[in-house]
Amino acid sequence: MFSADQNCWFVRKVICWRAAASIAWAVLLLPPTTAVFVILSKFSLFFPIQTLSECLSVMTSASGVLSFVLLCSVTTMVGFLIFVYYTVIPTVACSKIALLGLLLHPRHVANSLLHCFMGIMVAWWAAVTIGGRYEMNTYPCGVEDAPPQMCLNEYHLILLLAGAFVGFSHNLFGVIHNMNYVSFPTVQQYKYLRFKESLPLVVKCSAVQALYSIRNYILVYFFLGYIPREWICKMFNLHLNSSTHRLDTISGLLDLTLLYHLWSSATFLLFTWYTALLLFRIFITEDYSFPIQSSFTEDVHQCLPRVLSDPKPGILKFLALQDLALLSQHSPWRRGEVFSLSQPGGHPHNWNAISKECQSLLADLTQRLIAYHDSVATNGRAKSLSSGSGELKSTSDSSSVISGAEDQRSPMARNVPIQSPDCVFGSTQPRHSTAPFTPPYQDSYFSSPNLRRLATSVYQGSPWHGTVQSPHVMRRAPKLWSTPTDSQSSGSPLLSAAPLPSPKQVADQPGLLAQFLHNRKEQVKSFLSKRVLIAYLFNKLPEASSEALFAGSQAHIWALEGLSYLVQASFSEDHFGVVQTALPSILSTMLLLQEAVDRHFKLPHASTKPMRTAGGMVEPAYKTLRFALRAALKTAIYRITTTFGDHLNAVHMSAEHRKRLQLFLHYKE
Repeated sequence: MFSADQNCWFVRKVICWRAAASIAWAVLLLPPTTAVFVILSKFSLFFPIQTLSECLSVMTSASGVLSFVLLCSVTTMVGFLIFVYYTVIPTVACSKIALLGLLLHPRHVANSLLHCFMGIMVAWWAAVTIGGRYEMNTYPCGVEDAPPQMCLNEYHLILLLAGAFVGFSHNLFGVIHNMNYVSFPTVQQYKYLRFKESLPLVVKCSAVQALYSIRNYILVYFFLGYIPREWICKMFNLHLNSSTHRLDTISGLLDLTLLYHLWSSATFLLFTWYTALLLFRIFITEDYSFPIQSSFTEDVHQCLPRVLSDPKPGILKFLALQDLALLSQHSPWRRGEVFSLSQPGGHPHNWNAISKECQSLLADLTQRLIAYHDSVATNGRAKSLSSGSGELKSTSDSSSVISGAEDQRSPMARNVPIQSPDCVFGSTQPRHSTAPFTPPYQDSYFSSPNLRRLATSVYQGSPWHGTVQSPHVMRRAPKLWSTPTDSQSSGSPLLSAAPLPSPKQVADQPGLLAQFLHNRKEQVKSFLSKRVLIAYLFNKLPEASSEALFAGSQAHIWALEGLSYLVQASFSEDHFGVVQTALPSILSTMLLLQEAVDRHFKLPHASTKPMRTAGGMVEPAYKTLRFALRAALKTAIYRITTTFGDHLNAVHMSAEHRKRLQLFLHYKE
């Protein structure tokens, strides 16, 4: 993200400074954290005063200061990596093979090696701080009347390898559980209060994860510990002291003091890294107030209506939508700027830009939900290669005729960065077009006459022909690529009335070689799908597709809240009536989305209740965003209906939407 969006003004002026502040605070918290670690590692119940004096001498010595500088540089590097790889939309792997590919990505492999190196640096600092048998990596050994030899200190080695293993495990755990995902708090609090509230959780999570990591590390070292030990001895011409126990044995690993030092060092490492992550999340999600309008031309791109239309970076769009939701609830003065008219001209440019962006965002989610529902309802059946490209073209021609017409969508609506991964719709969907999943024409108040004429000019034999207003009724018609068997089984007539393909369509059909390769590919896929291991790797994970579909729904929740609160406030604050002109389109957009969401939750695999998530540093918010969106959508519609009441009966909308709106007016939804 840093490389792609570093030229954005918001990243340079706001995000970079917030990231720098979080890293500075993480470094400033190192002295008390290291003091606690030194006291716990050298604490003696019978000699407390001597323990305190030893701790002071260690922390104020020259070697202690130099090692502390190294620790500060490692913490700074960790904070920088968090800043580079953070995201506001998590990456959801829909299958185990997709997760494996994510783990083996070169970027994540390099990041894992870097975390291993930083873990070794922290472990070396812990070994120097603890002292005693862990301090030196070699020591002189040998028998009497023989030249001295240098032997490997296995206690020092096992501590360094533990740091590398914990660093690798931390990065692996972060990739699997989306630790780079930054979720926004539901309730805005001061940074100090958020940090104070989350600090006990950080301590608990660090201690528990360190315990599991050390358990796994001991098992690995028990079976494979001889490999790095023998390699280091061979490379540096070191010897092993035969009078000491090997640590890759049961008696060597049952040393309670060794286990305690391993666990305390791993806990310190994870605590410092988790603290840097927590501070970054607190600073980066702090609300930012964008100006509604500016008198200077060079500052127009920093105003809220213009910022909402910028697809990248994602953090900018999310903070803008968060600011919109907050101002619509708590700032009457800023709401007045949204409802104001331009001078000269008297046009509501601010309201038009904000409402269009929010509606295009909601319409985009509606399209993706309809596409997902169709792909699931047809069991992934897609158009074959032999059907030509004419049908794709005819469907894409009608794709612009949706509930939100083109004149009601902003130019940036086609570049909204909140997109679903390919695994949501399956590999059978063509990458170059989303036309087969485009919702059909909807008769709405804000559709232009030209688009109506375009929609009514569809051929009569086409499944899209008709005046039925419900998108579900229209989609029950046989598709153009249905087979004769499917048509007969469903009771529909055969496609004899379909128009003959034009010469251009016939020319675009694939040749025999392409058809042959396609058939062989399908045969290979059918053969591999019957193998247990292949099926285990390629089968979709439960709830993964739904989670990926709603991964960026926090933006839609803020759009719903912002629109509904602005519409509610317009009942008494909109003196020019600028909101009333867009009220039919807003209600139609929300009702279409509500219908699509209800259909999604009626699917067999979709759970109706959110799963319980254990507390920790993992952000589980994206797993429950679909339930939060459903609640926010219903609340937004109720907020509008309770404010306007029976006045909504005068709003022009389709009969189906009016029927559904009556359920909200009578509190029956």
